[in-house]
Amino acid sequence: MVGKVFRLFVLLLLVMVPLLTACGGKATNSDAGTGTSTGNDSEGSDSSNKKHKIGILAPAVTHGWVAAVAYHAEARAKELSNDIEYQIQTSSNAEEMTSQLDDLMTWGAEAIVAFPQWEGMEVPIQKALDADIKVVNFDIVIDADGVYRVSGDNEDMGIQGAKYIVDKIGKEGNVVMLEVPTSGSVSELRKKGFVDTMAEIAPDMKIETYATKFTREDGLKDFADILTSNAKIDAVYSMDDETSIGVLQAIDEAGRTDIKVVTGGGGMQEYFNMMPENEDIWIESALYSPAMVKDAVDVALSLLNDESAEEVKVIPTTIVDRDNYKDFLDENSPY
Repeated sequence: MVGKVFRLFVLLLLVMVPLLTACGGKATNSDAGTGTSTGNDSEGSDSSNKKHKIGILAPAVTHGWVAAVAYHAEARAKELSNDIEYQIQTSSNAEEMTSQLDDLMTWGAEAIVAFPQWEGMEVPIQKALDADIKVVNFDIVIDADGVYRVSGDNEDMGIQGAKYIVDKIGKEGNVVMLEVPTSGSVSELRKKGFVDTMAEIAPDMKIETYATKFTREDGLKDFADILTSNAKIDAVYSMDDETSIGVLQAIDEAGRTDIKVVTGGGGMQEYFNMMPENEDIWIESALYSPAMVKDAVDVALSLLNDESAEEVKVIPTTIVDRDNYKDFLDENSPY
């Protein structure tokens, strides 16, 4: 009897051991999520099709021009999903962005697209460069050896604004220019392009200059005062779409019909949609679009593929008005 029981026990062991081994043979991945936006995990894929790792650093803003930078960067990363893995991290200050840069280096980023809005990022970016990581900055100039940069052309925005106004009202008239001294070189370059070009192509144009800010509230308040002190205005050279929305509101509330052109800058969806609604005013935007960050992602990938790339890529200005605004509409854009 004892022998029969023993043989049955041995038989059960022979059956159970392979089953237990099969159940415990596959490891689980405890790192399923990082708390950041990620895409295209290539673990387990054919090593011959290994994807490049690109990290993206952007400010943690939920609306406006700056917020749209992260939106467009991630959109482009998704479009390149056959070629790259990506992580996008957003931060509120230089210290947080520095920590996230370290995280991306630990993750294994081969290239980083950065939009640093704060001072103090030179040292951490140089650290990444010294580790043979490609760094492409969007818009902001960083004093680091080896960094690439993609930006728009502020001076050309002023040049195109002058040409647009002359095209619409001719070479003589009264133009109000709204500069924004608090924006530093941005306003200075746009003003230079506008003033120099106007002096060249329409020297008899009368230009009155006033200071404002890049907000619709300031545009409304400041331009309401300007309207009371200027009986005749033919065109407004505004440097920013937000400012221009305030300008247009002031014009409407004052019941003025003399103004035929209002320019802007940036590429704001709300402003685009106003263009066909105002048939008596040519509303223009000189793009300094956050979508340019897509080019920064492309430059990063080109560098990783050992392709040539410009150290500084300046994207020419595109003019948007009622004739072509539909080509630039994006209902999902936060700006």
